[in-house]
Amino acid sequence: MHLDTIELPKKNKLMEAYTRDSLFFHKFFDYEVTTAGYENRAKELAMRSFQREELASVIEQYMQPFEISKLATQHIKELSSDALVVIGGQQAGVLTGPLYSVHKAISVILLARQQRERLGKPVVPVFWIAGEDHDINEINHTYTAKQGKAIKQQFKQPTILKTMASDTIYDQKEMAAYIRKIFKSYGETSYTHKLLHGVLQSVEEQQTYTGFFTSLINKLFAEYGLLLIDAAYQPLRQLESAYFSQMIENAPAMATSIYATEQQLHSMGYGKPIESEKTDANLFYVHDTGRVLLKRSGGMFVNKQAGLSFAEQEMHKIAAERPWHLSNNVATRPLMQDLVFPVLAFVGGPGEIAYWSLLRQAFHTLGINMPVIVPRLSITLVTRQAQEALKRTELTVNQVLEHQLPWVQEKWLNEQRDERFHQMLMETKQQLEVQYEKIQKHLESTDPGMLPMLDKNLQFHTSQFDYLEKKKEQSILLKHQVQNNRYNTLNEQLLPDGSLQERLYSPYFFINQFGEGFIDELLKQPYRFDGSHQLVYL
Repeated sequence: MHLDTIELPKKNKLMEAYTRDSLFFHKFFDYEVTTAGYENRAKELAMRSFQREELASVIEQYMQPFEISKLATQHIKELSSDALVVIGGQQAGVLTGPLYSVHKAISVILLARQQRERLGKPVVPVFWIAGEDHDINEINHTYTAKQGKAIKQQFKQPTILKTMASDTIYDQKEMAAYIRKIFKSYGETSYTHKLLHGVLQSVEEQQTYTGFFTSLINKLFAEYGLLLIDAAYQPLRQLESAYFSQMIENAPAMATSIYATEQQLHSMGYGKPIESEKTDANLFYVHDTGRVLLKRSGGMFVNKQAGLSFAEQEMHKIAAERPWHLSNNVATRPLMQDLVFPVLAFVGGPGEIAYWSLLRQAFHTLGINMPVIVPRLSITLVTRQAQEALKRTELTVNQVLEHQLPWVQEKWLNEQRDERFHQMLMETKQQLEVQYEKIQKHLESTDPGMLPMLDKNLQFHTSQFDYLEKKKEQSILLKHQVQNNRYNTLNEQLLPDGSLQERLYSPYFFINQFGEGFIDELLKQPYRFDGSHQLVYL
């Protein structure tokens, strides 16, 4: 493997401002991504108190069924004492979800390792699993590659209620069949049997989407000491009790500041990341029929559709006695992470950083600062097959990732066309139409009843010309199949369905080709945490 770094065109104006505009950065964030930024954040955390022993115990309890490595055990012990945390997270997707879930885990591990060395104190990596999310259609699928296209493969087990991923039970037999189908599309390699066996073992041992996800992530990253926690884990909810009360008490002030900040961003041309409203409670309530969002109305916390209404005092009682009935949304999740963990740095993608840009004043309302916000690693994996295709088509990775491939391939296809054949076909078609016009004029005066049959007959002959042209194109493609397949390889591997590879494919697509040492090799690369796009040549 070797690494290269490129700059992709910035489609996200907010991320462009975040990485390049210091005035924008200091307006919406607290700490720069610099040595001084990390040091100042560490000093702030030293002055705050955390439920360290209780938190370490909760993480150990959560991870116990998945086996805890020696390094993870050390990290839990350090967390109970004085360790700082680098944290990132993701929804509990099937087969770990898309590659960027793994890129986040790699980012968290490497950044924690880097800051441990630079600060001279324990810094541990934590992966926060958003098991409280309830939109199962966002996580119940993966993509496979076929003939130059990315094909969505959905696990079609219906869900009726809006239950959280951590509570949604899958059919183990159906899931096992689905996983086998995905691996069959990957193709058989020397690694497939062992790899598939391990994934199917996780399917059998777990029951929920979150459990399945945790099992796979732990198998991939256990030896690197990655700590895992599910946001919906009941013992964690109990630990969060007092923090929920803080959010309930400060809900009006936080909603007002978030709304005002979003309006400011919108006026500056950066859009509205979460479409907030002044009446937001920024909390969900979890009950028998699922997870529903609360609003504030007349001093009450309500969800009219579900017929729920709580006074503030009742909300505080729920937080104290049944905190697992409360759940954070995108605005309060970062706040909860920061209250629970001594967060040195948060690692997130463009969408997450857009959410965070709204929260500075909300953090200050709770008497804390935002952590250092670091863009996750954005990576494209370039296989040898793709490298060969680039060479033979005389394209660069930049050209492909800048969406130039479709018109390059179209131009190439046009150059292969048999223009003389096409011209003769068109001339023949025109001559036929001229003759049919003569027949039509004759029939109009002699036998108009025959006109519908004449039209039908002309359509038949026209369709035959279309058939001939289609067959000729197929013949040309067959003749130049090798080169066309190279274009298809670049389409399906580097920019599938017009998206970055990391947004669609599961890491198992690549682990199946390169073996379990693949993750270790990825972790050895000298990445840059500066928002640039990394190319890993395999």
